[in-house]
Amino acid sequence: MKKTKINIWKTPGMFITAGFAGVILAGTLLLLMPFSVRDGVHVSVIDALFTSTSAVCVTGLIAIDVADHFTAFGQGVVAVLIQIGGLGVTSVGVGLIIAAGRRVSIRGRGLVKEAWNIDTYGGIVRLVKSVLFLTLGFEFVGAVLSFTVFVQDWEPLHAVGISIFHSIAAFNNSGFDILGGLRNLIPYQDNVVLNLTTCFLIIFGGLGFLVILDIFKHRRFRKWTLHSKVVVITTIGLLLAGTLLLKATEDISWMGAFFHSVSARTAGFSTYSIGDFTNAGLFVLCLLMFVGASPGSTGGGIKTSTFFVLIQSVKSVFTKRKPSAFHRGISDSNISKASLITILSGAVVCIATFLVCVLEPKLDFIQIFFEVVSAFGTVGLSTGITPDLSWAAKLVIIFVMFVGRLGAMTLVSMWISHSESNVQYTEEPISIG
Repeated sequence: MKKTKINIWKTPGMFITAGFAGVILAGTLLLLMPFSVRDGVHVSVIDALFTSTSAVCVTGLIAIDVADHFTAFGQGVVAVLIQIGGLGVTSVGVGLIIAAGRRVSIRGRGLVKEAWNIDTYGGIVRLVKSVLFLTLGFEFVGAVLSFTVFVQDWEPLHAVGISIFHSIAAFNNSGFDILGGLRNLIPYQDNVVLNLTTCFLIIFGGLGFLVILDIFKHRRFRKWTLHSKVVVITTIGLLLAGTLLLKATEDISWMGAFFHSVSARTAGFSTYSIGDFTNAGLFVLCLLMFVGASPGSTGGGIKTSTFFVLIQSVKSVFTKRKPSAFHRGISDSNISKASLITILSGAVVCIATFLVCVLEPKLDFIQIFFEVVSAFGTVGLSTGITPDLSWAAKLVIIFVMFVGRLGAMTLVSMWISHSESNVQYTEEPISIG
């Protein structure tokens, strides 16, 4: 039988991967420029690479404090990298083509289709326009609300910069801040306006653009697509469960428990010191971070829909019924894909955790595991060990952030041959369990 050789350099997954890598490299070079670095501080190549990767992968893990090490220009570079990473390289590229008044090629539409995991080429240009306007709208509202808080502690012009940066970081589910001193949002743990504004941006940024557009188009729940229903219901369930478990395990307020339940869904902001959390609390955060946000969103993780499909698959085993939800059946291909994503993601986390354990034997296992899961889920929460990691351990975390942002399936699609085979073999049972 003749086999078709697939050139990975011509696959959409390869172009998307190369695009993200290119932006990360460009960001690294810009962050190393003298006009990006504050006087009297040193930024190493590995730390610049780490920061650029964390920004493009909308993670928020930091090896060095952005405010203390970078000038206003450098902070602006980080904000732009976050925006590109959140929207996706292909979406930004297509957006620039549209802005220039040029026609978007079939190949460009195919890249957006692959990046957002949609099934049709129809309406791609209109969809990209809607996403760009939607993003700017949410970020504008978030910046205005954040400004009312930050202007109380900073000069108006500085408060504007902080507010814009914070809104971009929050909507794109990236836990960066430019408050300085590695404080994150701890000084504002009791500020209701900033807490709720940040949660609002994180939740909508993590729902996925297609879901947001569906909600705006069809106000009634029963008219939503199955995907939107699954994403919203799973999101609400995880937020409630996370809030209750964190309140039960940690000595924090209800607002703090809700905030960290939201933030653990790939955002990475914190209003309490994560290093002071109990092992039980850290484990709860790990579970939330591993699930992450939703497909087509600015977040990472295995995704809410994957988690939902797995739950329904397990449920079907006990009920002896075909997996379904909201009077719709769930296909075997969806179940297989969800299982594959979870297995591959778990493998990445396990291998990376082992490597960092070898490279950093003095650190506690829970700290290392938490750091790796945070990197994979593109969250950015940390127990505080990131700045002290060796360059080799930082490289491992960089790779995990990259895989987490692209998604295991995107990387696998670079190598999978799409040629079909008619060969079938006789089945034979295997003893399971």
